[in-house]
Amino acid sequence: MAQDKIDHTFEIESEQRKWLDDIVEEYNFMDESKALRVLLDYAIQDGDQDLIFADENMRCRYCG
Repeated sequence: MAQDKIDHTFEIESEQRKWLDDIVEEYNFMDESKALRVLLDYAIQDGDQDLIFADENMRCRYCG
């Protein structure tokens, strides 16, 4: 498998970070970046981009 990882900073909500931390612990990942890569790979390979980014799914639970 190719290893072309880069460092990048993302802004996420604290609740989202907590969820990632919980996933890291539950699935024994080395860190939250691994959990995020798993999510991205799933979305890229098996996700329906039109469904993921459809207007009805574009929501922000934090915007109020």
